[in-house]
Amino acid sequence: MWLFEEENSNVCLVNCCVVIVMSIKEDPIKLHKDANALMENGKSVEARDLFTRSGELYFKGQNYFGAAEMYYKAGECSVNLKEYPRAVEFFTKAADVAINKGFDRYGLSALKEAQAVQKTAGNTEAAEEIEKRIKEVNDKINKQNAASDDDSSFSVFS
Repeated sequence: MWLFEEENSNVCLVNCCVVIVMSIKEDPIKLHKDANALMENGKSVEARDLFTRSGELYFKGQNYFGAAEMYYKAGECSVNLKEYPRAVEFFTKAADVAINKGFDRYGLSALKEAQAVQKTAGNTEAAEEIEKRIKEVNDKINKQNAASDDDSSFSVFS
């Protein structure tokens, strides 16, 4: 369709605007940087929201480590705001993404943060439940380490 077609010029202009608006994409890296700047300036609410959005976009783009990191950062912002249930939610989400995609150590860190927040909030039972999951992930990591130690018996001197 021509941009200045006499008969349907209004329709064309509307269609062209829709195409332009739809082609503008959010950049998770820019959101990530903006969120870091906001966090450094003490604007935890705005930072948390940008970290969350950036995490969603990273996940959608299959950058799972980036997504886990953004949810972790959103959890840190929530801790700063003393929004403990929300912080636990973000740290747990970071752990889930990380562990499900093979980033067990990062997931373990997120679980430990979630547990610390539960303890801070006085939720002892919830902290104990997280401890069970921490143990499972630790066991998985130790098992992987033992397997890699067994495989590393190769020597150039044999």
